[in-house]
Amino acid sequence: MDAGIISFRDLIDFISHVADCYPTLVIQFPEDLIRLLNLHHEHLESELREKIVGSLVLLRRKDIIDSPRKCISDLRTSNAKSTNHRLNRTFQTVLSNLLTSDRTSSKGLWAVKVTRELWKRQIWTDTKAVEIMKEACLADNEKIIVGGVRFFLGGDKEREEFEDESSDEEVDMGKIKHQIGINKKSKKKARLMENAVATVKRQERKKKQPHPLNFSAFHLLRDPQGFAETLFSKHLQNSKSKLNLEQKLLVLQLISRLVGLHKLTVLSFYSYFIKYLTPRQPFVTSFLASLAQATHTLVPPDILEPLIQKIANEFVSEAAAAEVASAGLNAIREICVRQPLAMDDTLLQDLVMYRKSKDKGVMMAAKGLLGLYREAAPDMLKKRDRGKEAAMGLRAGTRKEQRFGEESVAQIEGLELLEKWKEEEKQNKLQARDGRIIDGEEALSDPEDEDHDGWEVDEDSEPDSGGWQNVTSDDEGGNVDVHDERSSKKARRNAPTSAESKGGSEGEGEGEDDLAEDSKDEDDDRDNDDNEENQGNTLQQAAAVAADKISSLATTRILTPADLAKLQELRLAANINASLPSSHRKHRLSSQQTTKGNRHIDDPLTAAQIEGLASLSKDNKTTKDERIAAAKAGKDDKDQVRKSTTAKRKERKIEQGKSTTNREKARKKNFLMTLGKAKGKQKRSLVERGKVLKAHKEREGRGGRRGNR
Repeated sequence: MDAGIISFRDLIDFISHVADCYPTLVIQFPEDLIRLLNLHHEHLESELREKIVGSLVLLRRKDIIDSPRKCISDLRTSNAKSTNHRLNRTFQTVLSNLLTSDRTSSKGLWAVKVTRELWKRQIWTDTKAVEIMKEACLADNEKIIVGGVRFFLGGDKEREEFEDESSDEEVDMGKIKHQIGINKKSKKKARLMENAVATVKRQERKKKQPHPLNFSAFHLLRDPQGFAETLFSKHLQNSKSKLNLEQKLLVLQLISRLVGLHKLTVLSFYSYFIKYLTPRQPFVTSFLASLAQATHTLVPPDILEPLIQKIANEFVSEAAAAEVASAGLNAIREICVRQPLAMDDTLLQDLVMYRKSKDKGVMMAAKGLLGLYREAAPDMLKKRDRGKEAAMGLRAGTRKEQRFGEESVAQIEGLELLEKWKEEEKQNKLQARDGRIIDGEEALSDPEDEDHDGWEVDEDSEPDSGGWQNVTSDDEGGNVDVHDERSSKKARRNAPTSAESKGGSEGEGEGEDDLAEDSKDEDDDRDNDDNEENQGNTLQQAAAVAADKISSLATTRILTPADLAKLQELRLAANINASLPSSHRKHRLSSQQTTKGNRHIDDPLTAAQIEGLASLSKDNKTTKDERIAAAKAGKDDKDQVRKSTTAKRKERKIEQGKSTTNREKARKKNFLMTLGKAKGKQKRSLVERGKVLKAHKEREGRGGRRGNR
């Protein structure tokens, strides 16, 4: 019996080693070994069982058994030139059945790895692949769940990083040709040149190919509402869930991304955060980021008010540490950016008072919250906290109270900037053609108007340019009054309003008191109160005009690539303008641009962003070693700045792999080594000098000693 087992073990070993030589004869051999293990693994000898497992590993290394890597390679080959839809659908069905047939088994981990790798390589970019990972998230095995959740949280980022890595590096053909020309010719150098030429051609082909549509996995889900509800009830609400805290946190981040991105309604999801909103909770900043990420404009404010109150009570207080307070204020601001109605007036006024804190992190976090509500809801602030622009906007009626569920009309972002720029360009062209200022202040070609300054002019004037003129007629007769634009502007500026005539000095006194309070925190002078009143009236008139005017640029003409490029430039200038102090701004941006910020809707909110301002509070608590390291780093930067242009050029040459010239090498040569050559040059005769000069000219003509030219 022992001899039979030994011979059977040797036979298995022999067939495994020569299986790649007889592929048609050993097709069933791996399946027979697997079946033998599955049916009789309890009764087999330990050595025989070990030999069978080792033989299977050997067969897998020889690619006789299909491994995930082999499957990925085959799919890449079949989808290289064109998408093989039939093969992809068949393989996706197999992987989906592998996950749904037994949710407790770990066999589905193989499907998760294959799908994630193919998604990263952009071989599978359809809805079916996303549905496979959705089934993985709903499995009962912890490893499969984590793999599916990590795919949704980081799959798109992996794909972008892989695309950047797979893109070939820039090849300097001139540098390669120069090295081949001056160095010794060899087969290795020739192969290097061929590879560089092939790389350049491949880059040119890639530039001409159309860019694939990289839709995020979140946007390809068929039923995000049902998916989010199932995840929450199965993995978070279920007391029998086997996931630990870190794994539950990953599921929580996935649900919050789904709720915030698709604006889903899962009201019981927000009450789940209550028990985790304490400074002593591990990963508390991740919980705060998930809560802020799950907030959107369709969440009822009554649901969010207890959460904000809890964060304020636990994190923001005078007894709390500076890092804790700044993290709490930053989290409250991120929630209120997405739903400003969730804040209470009394609580807001208390939180805004922390802008006078001595700690830099707390002060900046409180100022960020104050700036948010100056744009979103300035009526919730006290008059002294509203600021100059918000106060004038409320007085002019341009800042309206936001209602629950109210959505702005969808339009191209920054289109009004492009329209305004086109109008200015049109006016500049008219000025250049007619030689006059369109605003009506002065006519450059008519010097007689200089004598009429300070006079009210009301007379009929003939139009200077030919063409049709739009005029208005009275209802009773045909009398037409065409007034000079400058006189009408002056008349409107000098005419008193009804509020001024009726209210007298009372309203004026109240306005002066309010603006005096504003100047206490906003560095405004009392002498500008009258100017602000006039600016408020001007803003009110501009708001009325803007309400009647409808932007028709997108509906009346097709935006050209030049228009889109200019639109991008204007957006960038507007964002830079928004970051400047109010005294340096050239334009007032709309509240939507300043409120939402520059974060894309698909970008996640991380714990590091919640802790961002808290790092400013740690400057005074650094250790001695950290301070020494920071000082050394600053010293190195200063030395880098002080380097001369020649030294910087030399370093740049070394980094690029370029050698120095003969003249630069001669400068570094030892003087005693050059002394003999110098003496020999002095003893040359006139004939010898002529020969040397002639040889030098010949070498220069043919490109040096090696003839590189």
